[in-house]
Formats: sequence, C-alpha cells, structure tokens
Amino acid sequence: MQNKISISNLNFFYGKAQALYDITLDIPEKEVVAFIGPSGCGKSTFLRTLNRMNDTIPIARADGTVTIDGENIYAPGTDVVALRRKVGMVFQKSNPFPKSIFENVAYGIRINGIHSSKSDLNHRVEKALHDAALWDEVKDRLSSSAFGLSGGQQQRLCIARALAVEPEVILMDEPASALDPIATQKIEELVVELKRDYTIVIVTHNMQQASRVSDKTAFFMLGKLIEFGPTYKMFQNPDEKLTEDYITGRFG
Repeated sequence: MQNKISISNLNFFYGKAQALYDITLDIPEKEVVAFIGPSGCGKSTFLRTLNRMNDTIPIARADGTVTIDGENIYAPGTDVVALRRKVGMVFQKSNPFPKSIFENVAYGIRINGIHSSKSDLNHRVEKALHDAALWDEVKDRLSSSAFGLSGGQQQRLCIARALAVEPEVILMDEPASALDPIATQKIEELVVELKRDYTIVIVTHNMQQASRVSDKTAFFMLGKLIEFGPTYKMFQNPDEKLTEDYITGRFG
C-alpha cells in the first residue's frame, strides 16, 4: 500500500508556545487512520496541519514537511485553495449553511466551477448525497432548509458537501462526538464505506470508535506522537506502557 501523506519532523507553534514536537508518520492511501489521546494533546492541531487550516491563525507556524502524493504542501507557492479541495474537512459540530439541502451540497461545486451544466450539477449533488448515505432520506425535500435535518443527518450533509468537490483525503475532527449512538453508528459505517475511495484521518476521543473504524492508530500525548501502528496491535499489544495505560482507562 503506498503512502498518501508523509509527515516528517513536523513541529508546530502558536507564537512561542510549541504544540507539536517532531512528528513523523506515514498515512497509507485508502485507509482510515485514527488519532487518539487526551484533550489538549495536539490531535486536532495536527489534523489541521494536513490541509493548512492552521494558516488562518496569524501566530501559527509549522516547521518540517508534510507531503501529499510526494508534494510538500508547505512549499512556497502552494495553492492552498486547491489543497483544501483535495483535502476536505468535516468538523466536530455539523455546520450546514443557512441554505437548502441541495444548495449546501452544490455550494463547493459551484465555487470551484467543476460542473459543466445544470444536469451535471444535479448529478454531482445526488452522487455526493448517495456517497454520504443520505440520498434516500432527503431526495424528496432537497429544496427544504438544511436546518430541518436531525443532528446526524446534518453531519452526513456536511460529509456530502466535502465529498461533492471530489477530494482525495477527508479529515474528520470528532465527527460523531455530538451525536446519539444510532447516528454515531451511521457515521462509523459511512467511514468504513468511504475508505474504498478516500484516505481518511479521524480524530476521536472514543476508544471503541477508533478500534471499530480505523486501520491504523496514532496515540498522542502532550504534543508528541507516542506510538503509531496497526489498530489491532495498538489495542491488544501496544509497544508503549503509556499507550496501554491510556487505552485501558488508567488516565485521560
């Protein structure tokens, strides 16, 4: 399996405060990688370095390299808009736009100009909703407000919106933490389904979720990568005592 993303000697700073220390790891193509660790350990900061979302914070600075398909995304002259189209993001709290269900999904397609006609736009919206396992629930009310959907449906709508611009990587920052168990199960089933076509990186506080959906797991502590490896090994026979203590609930 070839690597989609390679991170080498990545350090990250908010002003003078260092948030990540010398992170090196490879994320294989079309696998699910979970980031776990206690609150404030750098998981979400690290996730956001993978599509340069941290650039929006004036005092933020990254050292080291992050390559996607062999290209360093921190190289001078990188097209950050194109990068974020390639590397989509789904946030912890669903954030649909105050528009119809259809227009939420169509938004990125329109601003990126990736449709050739009205029928092509319709087809792309339908495909994204299918891929997000939402089409059957909303096909008869596409013109209704997205705010009329349940929390779980809104989160899948946000996933559809991310998929609509045809990314190659999807970053998910605790996508099910605000959802009930049934909605969470749908998101997890969707993640497993989506890895056939996408590379997925998911931050989660839920150990069981990481063990259910991911192929590999990275455990972070105080901005450092403590251990990274196949999920089954991490959960059954970790190399580091710190990993074992966290997974078995001795702290965190």
